[in-house]
Amino acid sequence: MRDTRESRLLLALLTAIAFALITVDIRGGQDSPVEGARQAAATVFGPIENGVSSAVNPVGNAVVAVRESGSRHDRIAQLERDNAALKAKLGSDDRNSSRLKQLDKMIRVAGEGQYGIKGAEVIAIGAAQGFSWTVTIDLGASDGIKRDMTVLNGDGLVGRVTTVGPHSATVLLASDPDFTVGTRMENSDELGFASGQGDRPLRVQLLNAKADVKKGDRLVTFGSEADKPFVPGVPVGVVSRVDPSGGDLTRTIYVRPFVAFSKLDVVGVVVQAPKKDPRDAVLPPKPQPTPTPTVTVTVTPSAPAADDYYQQ
Repeated sequence: MRDTRESRLLLALLTAIAFALITVDIRGGQDSPVEGARQAAATVFGPIENGVSSAVNPVGNAVVAVRESGSRHDRIAQLERDNAALKAKLGSDDRNSSRLKQLDKMIRVAGEGQYGIKGAEVIAIGAAQGFSWTVTIDLGASDGIKRDMTVLNGDGLVGRVTTVGPHSATVLLASDPDFTVGTRMENSDELGFASGQGDRPLRVQLLNAKADVKKGDRLVTFGSEADKPFVPGVPVGVVSRVDPSGGDLTRTIYVRPFVAFSKLDVVGVVVQAPKKDPRDAVLPPKPQPTPTPTVTVTVTPSAPAADDYYQQ
């Protein structure tokens, strides 16, 4: 298209329509008038992305070991046995070993949090539906996946399901600027709301402006009504910066997320919430400070030289 006045007007009109549709979609929530179009897009593009993933995936069956873990913790032992068998079968291939380590961590998180999860693979980054910080997973409505389910991995909170097709689903990542989740501070129980900032740390508004918080403190999800879109107790991240309290009604802190959003591969969709809030049980052990080595120098008196004896 040539750069003419008409083409610029057309571009401006299309941009305005796009923003209008986004606004209507966000306000509409579950009943959004464009939900049908989004699901249609997922139906069309999902199988294509799924097919490409299957063609290049050397361990597609590995995730099956955790897909049917929805009946709570009584299946964790069986999953661990299946995972051990997969390890023996797959051998020492670097990529497969990495995925199995991810499965191990995710199974541990599911067990400690008592989450019923279904394992999935990330098959595309930036879904066809147009979100900026999203991934597509290879599970959909036929696997029991629904909108507003929590998504996690072995490190912590990944995001939430936003759009579901027959065999694939879109996950809005916690790093997306439109993402917000209720949080709770470890130990102090201070509540707040975390929002994504792209590749920057999460921004958290604490409800208590005088909250005693410091660098290194950790946060988990507070949970939502009826556990949707968020179940409680999922690790969120570590405080990296605290803004000085300036007399505002809230206090702002910045949190480095546990999850590396640029390295997502194996994730779990929470299909059954825990019977009770796991509180801080899912948080990993705090790293122990490395002691600073000290060097002690002991001076030993030297023996007198032979000439000294002759001089005496």
